[in-house]
Amino acid sequence: MASAASRRKTQPKDIATERAGIDAVANAAVTAPPRVGEQIARLRGARRMTLDELSRAAGVSKSMLSEIERDRANPTIAVAWRLTNALGVGLDYLFANPKAPEAISVSSPSEMPTLSGPDGKYQLRVWGPIDLAGKFEWYELTIEPGGALTSNAHEPGTREHLTVLQGSLEVETGSNSKRLRVTETARYVADEPHVIRNPGKAAAKALLVVVHG
Repeated sequence: MASAASRRKTQPKDIATERAGIDAVANAAVTAPPRVGEQIARLRGARRMTLDELSRAAGVSKSMLSEIERDRANPTIAVAWRLTNALGVGLDYLFANPKAPEAISVSSPSEMPTLSGPDGKYQLRVWGPIDLAGKFEWYELTIEPGGALTSNAHEPGTREHLTVLQGSLEVETGSNSKRLRVTETARYVADEPHVIRNPGKAAAKALLVVVHG
């Protein structure tokens, strides 16, 4: 049986261990929660979806979605699931701990999200990182003959830059349109409805850069 003296000697160590555990819990409690709204806004921007389009796809009101994206409201698990399902990612993506940035980060083509048009006539490969979505984005755009990428107006002040790498493309914004050949670049306002179409007989490929206002 341990003597009272030995118990007194071990007491400081036990108290120190207990306090360390309490501190660890306290530190965990004050850890900033994940910015779910910001993540949703970035994902929506990367997929070139408007608030209205995501609202309809997820079955969430536009006003609620706007509040969530600005981190003024926290979605329930059910709402978060509907939003991530509409965006094509898992629910855990919203709550994943951010990784420390690498000095040099390399991504293979298989890791790049690819979006296809409903008619299969165009494909957008998202080259830009998700953390820049809604600010600065770039894509590899491929459009089949007769196909078109039709976009709604983006935020005021948004501009797009389109460089043709293969084939030919036509850009239409408002009442203006221009036809581009290989190596030519068009720069145009994108805060009004605009269309990129392939009027040729072969597939066209281009680099599309979007700079949000």
